[in-house]
Amino acid sequence: MKKLLVLLVLVVGLSGDEFEEFSSELETKEVSDPLSGYNRVMTSFNDGAYEYVLRPVASGYRAVVHEDIRRSVSNFFDNLYYPHRFVNNLLQGKFVNAYEETQRFVINSTVGLVGLFDPAKSYFDIKAHDEDFGQTLGFYGVGSGPHIVLPLWGPSNLRDFISMVPDSAMGPLELSISDDRKEHTPSITYTEYAAIKSFSVINLMSLNIDKYDKIKEDAVDLYPYLRDLYEQYRAKQIEE
Repeated sequence: MKKLLVLLVLVVGLSGDEFEEFSSELETKEVSDPLSGYNRVMTSFNDGAYEYVLRPVASGYRAVVHEDIRRSVSNFFDNLYYPHRFVNNLLQGKFVNAYEETQRFVINSTVGLVGLFDPAKSYFDIKAHDEDFGQTLGFYGVGSGPHIVLPLWGPSNLRDFISMVPDSAMGPLELSISDDRKEHTPSITYTEYAAIKSFSVINLMSLNIDKYDKIKEDAVDLYPYLRDLYEQYRAKQIEE
């Protein structure tokens, strides 16, 4: 999924148990950080945007929409971006994973009612294999490069930032954007795209609000803590 309007990868990337385990094992490692001055300022901006804008909206949304509905919405968007996972698993030579991703897509798109439910996992125990182009580059030895904090998106690095381009090229929503609607051709405007993506992000945040609170509780200095957490989490993803 194209990385739009998300504060932190970590807030949405780890389950509760996985986050507790990973954060407790966090080690201090050297990270290329020539942009540390800018990164600190942007981290403060993102934190403020989260606390005063995104968090209240996500909390209000969570208060009025039942969790089961929100999880179904999250499942739908996750299923929609099957091409990302399939292609990147293929590029890394993980053919079994690519096949299982295809199984998941077929099952969840049919039995799971266009992806609203995840019977592939709950009934067939077929697990997801999340891969993006940043992981693909890392798999082939491309280093992370300098750490970069992006507005609203949060922690990233040069490799992952560049990877947004090919990932976006495979996005079904991104591919459907058109300034010129044609009859019988499914398309959406940039405004509609932004609205859909914003909704998907707010929905996802509503399911993961407590994780960011945990991050802030554990951080003596928020910026380097987020930086190290992100870089080590991405390294762990690539190793797997």
